[in-house]
Amino acid sequence: QVQLVESGGGLVQAGGSLRLSCAASGSIFSIDTVGWYRQAPGNQRELVARIISGGSTNYVDSVKGRFTISRDNAKNTVYLQMNSLKPEDTAVYYCNAVIRRLDALTTSFSYWGQGTQVTVSS
Repeated sequence: QVQLVESGGGLVQAGGSLRLSCAASGSIFSIDTVGWYRQAPGNQRELVARIISGGSTNYVDSVKGRFTISRDNAKNTVYLQMNSLKPEDTAVYYCNAVIRRLDALTTSFSYWGQGTQVTVSS
């Protein structure tokens, strides 16, 4: 069917940068909205950034000016460039994509990746 695979997480010092990737594969007709979420221990999962098919983007206030979400439609991949990282950015980052499949063109499905750990040391 469809799979989302995140990559690019790791351990970085405060002030450093990471770029996360979310690659979609499978029976894909189109990818509509893609969001990056994060969940720290004891916290609820929160939306960090979102990009819709037309390219418009939204960010949670805490990451504005530091994170940039972008997409490469030819590669079915969405990126999250994270700069000036802070210890409070430490979390598991998940991508979520709303996708229309080749076998169900009129229906949108929501898929989640497995998550990638981002740890920012002070």
